[in-house]
Formats: sequence, C-alpha cells, structure tokens
Amino acid sequence: MFSKILLSVDGSEHSARAAEKVGEIAESLGSEVLAFNVREMLPVRGGAYDVKLGEEEKDLAAEVASQLKAKGVKATSLRAQEFYGLTPKVIVEAAEKFGADVIVMGSRGRSDLPGLLLGSVTHKVLSMTRVPVLVIR
Repeated sequence: MFSKILLSVDGSEHSARAAEKVGEIAESLGSEVLAFNVREMLPVRGGAYDVKLGEEEKDLAAEVASQLKAKGVKATSLRAQEFYGLTPKVIVEAAEKFGADVIVMGSRGRSDLPGLLLGSVTHKVLSMTRVPVLVIR
C-alpha cells in the first residue's frame, strides 16, 4: 500500500507523534521511511530570508531516521542542501522527486504564529500535492 513514506519533521510535539506513528505503520507494512527536514526560506519584502538553523535542527531528520532504524524500520534521512525554500513547496517537490506514496506530517508545527498569519504548512501541503497526506495530531 505505502512502500515509501515521506515523513516531514520539524522538532515539534506533533512532528514527534507523527514519527512515532510512522514507525508503527512502516513496521507493519514493511515500508521505507524518508525522514525529511526543510531548510526554510521565509519571504520578506524584497526577497527571501534564510532561516539559520540551530545545531539540533540541522540533524533533526538524521536523528528521526536513526530512531526509526533502532526500531527495525528501513529509514533514510533527507537533509541535503538542495532542499531549501518555502516549506510546503519543498515538501511537495520532495515527495514527487523521491516517489513517495504518502506524506506524513504533524497537524501543527513549530511556527504557530506564522501559521496564523500565512496559513499552516500542513494546510498548504494538502492543497498543493496529489500525493495522499496523513496528518497526525
């Protein structure tokens, strides 16, 4: 059913729950998990602002993939420099590029204030992709 799962992680509580649920799903279906974190570019007047990530966030996808591997799940970390931009667009592009059968993400991320102002990342991904999206609360 879902042989390749793109798991979008951002360090939030909902993201952690999504990773836990993906572990259960992948283990039962024998799926491969692609743990994915975006280097976000925020739009500002006159261009885009490169959000500087802390050390803990830089290795977030690798940490999640490692935790899933410890549970016996086939998992890979995708945190290459080529993945940067507006988060929803990059998530959708990655799902298409890597042939994901489903995108899994938390219902709310770390940026609640921008979510109120611009609309949530999850909502935007849902409206932009043709790939099924599983949203975890």
